[in-house]
Amino acid sequence: MTDLIIRNGQLVDGTGSPSRSADVAVTDGHISDIGDLGGASARRVIDADGRLVTPGWVDIHTHYDGQATWDEVLAPTAWHGVTTTVMGNCGVGFAPAAPDRREWLIGLMEGVEDIPGTALAEGIDWSWETFPEYLDALDRRRWTMDVGTQIAHGAVRAYVMGERGARNEPASAEDIRAMTEIVRAAIVAGALGFSTSRTIAHTAIDGEPVPGTFAAEDELFGIGAALGELGTGVFELAPQGAAGEDIVGPTREVDWMRRLSVAIGRPVTFALIQVDAAPDLWRELMDASLRAVDEGADIWPQVAGRATGLLSGHHTTYSLFDAFPAYQQVKQRGLSDQEFAAALHDPEVRSAILGWEPDEVTATSLAGAYDRTFLLGDPPDYEPGPGRSLAGLAAASGRHPLEVAYDAMLADDGTGLLYVPILNYAEGSLEPVREMFLHPRAAVGLADGGAHCGVICDASMPTFMLTHWVRDRTRGERLPLEWVVRKQTRDTARLYGLGDRGTVEVGMLGDLNVIDLDELALEPPQVVRDLPAGGSRLLQRARGYVATVKAGEVTFDHGEDTGARPGRLIRGAR
Repeated sequence: MTDLIIRNGQLVDGTGSPSRSADVAVTDGHISDIGDLGGASARRVIDADGRLVTPGWVDIHTHYDGQATWDEVLAPTAWHGVTTTVMGNCGVGFAPAAPDRREWLIGLMEGVEDIPGTALAEGIDWSWETFPEYLDALDRRRWTMDVGTQIAHGAVRAYVMGERGARNEPASAEDIRAMTEIVRAAIVAGALGFSTSRTIAHTAIDGEPVPGTFAAEDELFGIGAALGELGTGVFELAPQGAAGEDIVGPTREVDWMRRLSVAIGRPVTFALIQVDAAPDLWRELMDASLRAVDEGADIWPQVAGRATGLLSGHHTTYSLFDAFPAYQQVKQRGLSDQEFAAALHDPEVRSAILGWEPDEVTATSLAGAYDRTFLLGDPPDYEPGPGRSLAGLAAASGRHPLEVAYDAMLADDGTGLLYVPILNYAEGSLEPVREMFLHPRAAVGLADGGAHCGVICDASMPTFMLTHWVRDRTRGERLPLEWVVRKQTRDTARLYGLGDRGTVEVGMLGDLNVIDLDELALEPPQVVRDLPAGGSRLLQRARGYVATVKAGEVTFDHGEDTGARPGRLIRGAR
């Protein structure tokens, strides 16, 4: 008796091969048979007639480092077909953690990834100090998906160097040896790699850049040598220039990654985005990456599935009206959500807010925002044209852009959202994203699940890849279904050495999605207050996932949590 059979589906197996009609059987957590299984019986059968059957998505860029210690579901990532996630990115994490550094580590994560510090302080149980002890704590937990993690430079540096490390002072030879030993022990215990950040945009809550931002090559290469000696692990980083700040130049930044990868024989993956301050920089970095590969390096630019966009609403971290005095007066009254929306409907309040005359600098800033701020809508539109901007809608309706924004944010009982794409949105198009994905070394990532809780909600990128790029974009600009599936299953799994998942083949883990592509849709993000200590976060659901299966167990049935928790800690490559 087989545990599970998915019948009559259109199988997209993750290898990039053409889709085909096939049944899939899962026994004891692994795929046991594929083909015409009409005579076989199973404890559970899912009819996938007219639906896609794919591997579960493997999301390699999340920040559930704290949340994974108290939350079994790991939403919103879990709601979008992800069955394996990798955290510990961008040089921030919670191990190793000296007892007197716990609060500081929380502040670091809060500053870099916009995760409420109060939620982290209440939610994390701190039953560890070393990184192996952190893995042991995770190993005692169960989730809807498998969880792997990397050891973060910020935590390592602060643990070894104390305040010197936290303040980015240079590391001595002794410091480097101590950090290398900690990273080596972490990889032996099961860390999937090491991460660091070199972008000035990543700062702790006190404004200090992430420890390691200015690390010299002897420190980076010394730590990286631990991965090389063990022959396993990925070196992940947010590079200089990742947020558009002044940089030393793409050739020099990729050059040290090339030399590091060659020296240690391990993959190096770095965040690659398009920024308005240097609109063609990403192409230079892509070209430099290809040259590095030709010279023996294993370099993987990590790209996002859509623009990184800020969400502006009445309950988000950022609001278009933040600078308006009358708006702040209403916010400071301590009103409930319903009372707040009612107050904003008051004609006198509306007039006071919209009648404010800002100074010249603020007025210029607002005027520039009108062309770059869009109605998000339902379903959300992540590639809006000029007609959906505040400026475009104002011109069409004869209103002021601020009136358009005010009414849009008051929609749906005050939960309406505006969308401000800030990265990967050159000249009002996602064409840079499409070009990045077509690059032979591009790795799909940067969804940032668990992070940026109050202003960005991009964990839905795996779903967006199918709706936008495979199904909805203009014919001729769409991307092949089989290729998109492979990019976020087999390819991401192989980058992190996870050879037991990512494809639907006999012997692989029974991690699967059954998807109604015609009905697949993203719902608008919503602000909810369900984190510890009443912390708020943005969540986004999807429709069209008939079933998500982890190791043969259905974790989500038509989007609803079944209560199954087959997810385990991943210890090391396999």
